[in-house]
Amino acid sequence: MSSSSTSSSCDGSGNPSPPAAVAGAAPAAAAWPRRQCRDVFWLVVFLLHLLVFGAALALFGLNRFRQADRFNIGRYANLTAEPWGTAAESPEPAPAPPSVYRSEDPSVPASELTETYWKFYGAAGGVGAALAWAWLAAAWRKDGGKVVMRTAVHSLTAYLAVVSVLCFWGKHLFWGVALAVGSGLHFVYVMSVLDRFPFTMLVLQKAARMVWELPDVMGIAYAFVLVMLCWMALWSFGISGIVAFGIPNGGQWWLLLIFSVSLFWTGAVLSNTVHVIVSGMVFLVLIHGGQAAATMPPKPLLKSLQYAVTTSFGSICYGSLFTAAIRTLRWEIRGIRSKIGSNECLLCCIDFLFHIVETLVRFFNKYAYVQIAVNGQSFNRSARDAWELFQSTGIEALVAYDCSGAILLMSTILGGLITGTCTGVWTYFKQNDKAIMVGSTSMLMGMILVGLTVVVVESAVTSIYICYAEDPLLIQRWDPEFFELLSEALHERLQYRSARARQILNGRLDQLPHTSSI
Repeated sequence: MSSSSTSSSCDGSGNPSPPAAVAGAAPAAAAWPRRQCRDVFWLVVFLLHLLVFGAALALFGLNRFRQADRFNIGRYANLTAEPWGTAAESPEPAPAPPSVYRSEDPSVPASELTETYWKFYGAAGGVGAALAWAWLAAAWRKDGGKVVMRTAVHSLTAYLAVVSVLCFWGKHLFWGVALAVGSGLHFVYVMSVLDRFPFTMLVLQKAARMVWELPDVMGIAYAFVLVMLCWMALWSFGISGIVAFGIPNGGQWWLLLIFSVSLFWTGAVLSNTVHVIVSGMVFLVLIHGGQAAATMPPKPLLKSLQYAVTTSFGSICYGSLFTAAIRTLRWEIRGIRSKIGSNECLLCCIDFLFHIVETLVRFFNKYAYVQIAVNGQSFNRSARDAWELFQSTGIEALVAYDCSGAILLMSTILGGLITGTCTGVWTYFKQNDKAIMVGSTSMLMGMILVGLTVVVVESAVTSIYICYAEDPLLIQRWDPEFFELLSEALHERLQYRSARARQILNGRLDQLPHTSSI
């Protein structure tokens, strides 16, 4: 996309137009362009994944529902099989019927069935949904950005420390050390970006205001939380069967990891679907000058929802596989890179990794979802267009300075920790040896549910940056004071980058061997 797209009428690619250009052509602007399905291969892969994993979850859940090992899956896990070659030497009696199969692991009681653990995961789903709706209610305020930021920054470090103490008290040393280290790293990160928080709070407040002006998108977030809860009901049913199964030799943890990745992908797809819907709405409102403008297309929310779950759904499934992981890796490498001193060897290695990640970011970034919502393009093309737009206008310097994505990630992690802690403590008093297993998977459930609501504000942030890069006058028309502050911050960041580049270049030139002039 280029800035010229904001001064022309809607074309075949679906670029919307400002009201000044279409004042006399309202019927043409009201018509939605036709779109083609993109990234169909990944749509098929995701749907097949849902069918296969849904069937597997139902199988594992029913296998120990009211009856232990009703499908005789234990024979594949070697729970009752004899060592190889011993049957011929010392014949043993025939095994008991499948209904009374027992694990050789004495830590797995015979009474553990699917319903033993399903109640814990049901509680996790309830706590996660309550936290998600509470977060959305807190964000849906005029000062929602301030509330969200202060809660995330001040609470996460302390909560990580408290949970680590609980793990030490429960004699889970590995998790205690891991959470204590996480608490320390989070504190160090907050202190290192403390100077960025005023600008970040400004952006979050304006994004929360944008969401507050679009009450319809709140209903979309609530609806998708309910959809996610329906899938989690099946997921927790199957995971409860796996936890009750008691597979030896670490097989239980491997199965939990596989199904957790599946849940993470499904949650990311639903979250990014909300991202596309909200981004499309925000972009349309800014382009047309308000939701009540005469040039707004009819039923914009329903059309955005229709495109998100049909023609653009394949692109959403594709991007959801990689975007979150690459974005997190980029944050970590940026933080390490900024703290390296004069160690040239280490700096060279980090720079090499940094350039690799920056190349990946060109093809996998969250700003692609705004382009998908507006243009209906494939994910890779949308990500590339968004990144080239930022690079050509210098907005990337402002995006890198903003910490709103990290703050919203803190909110997501905090919601997951609260969910996992509540469920894990309850499990500890009922099934001591399964507290970590149930608590860690419950934490993932809480993170996904809270993430579905957090993405509403994140979508508003990304849409504001895209609109500012496309045509700064769109932001100026919406909020002149915010436009002035954004322009001032961008000017300062570009000056800082130029000074930093000159400093690095001069430092490297000074290290070159001096030669006498001829």
